[in-house]
Amino acid sequence: MVRFTLATDDPVLHDFAALVGSEGAVAVAGSRTRWSVGGELASGTRTISAPVGIVQHQPEEMIVTVRAGTTVADLHDELAAAGQRTALPQRGGTVGGAVAVGENCLDRLGRGSVRDAVLQVRFVNAHGQLVTGGGPVVKNVTGFNVPKLITGSLGTLGCIAEVILRTNPTPPKSRWLKADGAEPKKVFAALLHPAAVLWDGTTTWVHLEGHEADVDAETAMLASLGDFATCDGPPDLPAHRWRLSPSQIFRQCVSAPFVASVGVGTTWASVAQPKRPLDRGASVVAKRMKDTFDQDHRFNPGRCLWT
Repeated sequence: MVRFTLATDDPVLHDFAALVGSEGAVAVAGSRTRWSVGGELASGTRTISAPVGIVQHQPEEMIVTVRAGTTVADLHDELAAAGQRTALPQRGGTVGGAVAVGENCLDRLGRGSVRDAVLQVRFVNAHGQLVTGGGPVVKNVTGFNVPKLITGSLGTLGCIAEVILRTNPTPPKSRWLKADGAEPKKVFAALLHPAAVLWDGTTTWVHLEGHEADVDAETAMLASLGDFATCDGPPDLPAHRWRLSPSQIFRQCVSAPFVASVGVGTTWASVAQPKRPLDRGASVVAKRMKDTFDQDHRFNPGRCLWT
């Protein structure tokens, strides 16, 4: 059962709800860094902007309430003062855009997933109503399934106004290393808790985070697996995200340059992933979900979740 409630009174959010309205095709545009994901927006669709601002940061509770139009960079700058961060990728986009796309950061292994970080979402439904799903404390009666649905839905189920995110401590030590010819499977299996392991078919990158002694110990261990040396950071990522199971990245057929996130199942390639037919059962569920949240299909027309 999908559970959500009408949101509490907030003039900024209610102004946004009025902007969304209850008629006509509409889409929320953030920084447009991942605007092409899911297909092109149908012509004639009205685009609007989400509200901006960090409403409340509770470092002792490790949660932050932030409006969807806030950039991820601004959010992380604010959290850094308290030694915290979120799982959102910092690639020039907005909080709402990052949640809508549901794309994890490179440090998915260390920071966790975006979907798990979203505790509460306030969004405008197809009737122009501002509603809330989830809550700052995870309980089965709070509609925690709603944030899970909204995350990664490409704005096709509602217009995100505000979210409550789980934060986590920023590790005291961070180190990137890389080596040519190292076997990524062995590297991944040998590391206790890497923040990221990346591979482009030739070079393996490793991101280690934690206490300095632990990072140094893991660095020393890597010497037995390849000629690892420190580097400035990860490689530049190609434009297109491929969704694969973690085991598929080693047998994928990508004829173009790629960077794979080992143990995660995400690959970035310079060519788009071929479209795959949706499983019949999944298609039925997806259609039912869309019809439940957006009967007139007015949110982000043209976007398709399974492209």
